[in-house]
Amino acid sequence: PFFGETDADVLAKVRLGNFSFNAADWKNISEDAKTLIRYLLKMNPRDRYTAEQTLNHEWIKNKAPKAKQVELSGQFVDKLRGFRSHNKLKKAALAIIATQLNEDKIKQLRDTFMALDANGDGLLTASELREGLAKAGLKEIPPDLQEILKDVDSDGSGVIDYTEFLAATLDKRSYLAEDVCWGAFRIFDKNGDGKISKDELEQVLQSGEVDEVAVRSMEELMKEVDKNDDGEIDFQEFMCMMRGQGEVK
Repeated sequence: PFFGETDADVLAKVRLGNFSFNAADWKNISEDAKTLIRYLLKMNPRDRYTAEQTLNHEWIKNKAPKAKQVELSGQFVDKLRGFRSHNKLKKAALAIIATQLNEDKIKQLRDTFMALDANGDGLLTASELREGLAKAGLKEIPPDLQEILKDVDSDGSGVIDYTEFLAATLDKRSYLAEDVCWGAFRIFDKNGDGKISKDELEQVLQSGEVDEVAVRSMEELMKEVDKNDDGEIDFQEFMCMMRGQGEVK
C-alpha cells in the first residue's frame, strides 16, 4: 500500500509507516485481508503480528473466505484507453519493461490475459475482449473498444498479443521504479553514454527489438521528450516522460 513517484518517496513512507488503501486499487480486496496487512505493517514490533499469529489469521487459515471472484479491475478499460495517449517511446519502453518484470509482478495480469483468451491461442481479438468485459460485469461496453484495440496492437496484426497486453495494463507502481525504467533506458542507450540520441531512438523503434507502434516522426518525438533541447534524451527526461509529466496527449 506504499506509493510514491520515486523510490525515495516510497521508502520515506515506509519509514514513517504511512500507508493507505487506495479505493481504486483495493476496492476488490476483502476487509479481513486488509486487516491482516494492517497488523503486519505495525511500526511497533510489539504490536506487529508474529509468524504464528499470521498463520492463524482467518484470511490465511480459511484461504481468503471473503474474497470476491473478480476477473477485471475497475480500471482495466481506463488503462487500455490511457495507453492510446502515450507517445511512441513510452509505449516501446513499457513493452520492454513488460518482458523484464518478475513473474510475481505480472501474475494477476497473466491470469487476466488467460481468462480473456477464450481459445487459448495467446492472442486477444476484439470479440474476446468484448465477451470478457461482459462476463466481468461491465454492462456498458466502451463504444471506442475497436479503437482501443487498434492502439494497443502495436505491431498492427489486428489482435493483441501477451506483451502488448502487459505493456498496456501494467500498474504504475510496477513500471515507475527507477531501476525498472533504467533497464528499459539502457536498451535505447546503445553506446552507454547515459543519453538517447535520435539515431539510437530510430535504431530501436524501427528494429525488431520493439514492435512498431504509433506513427510519429522522430523529430516530433525528440522535441516532446527532450526538455532541455540538447538533441538527446537523458534519464531524467526519460523518467519525466514515464511519469507523464508534460506528456502530449
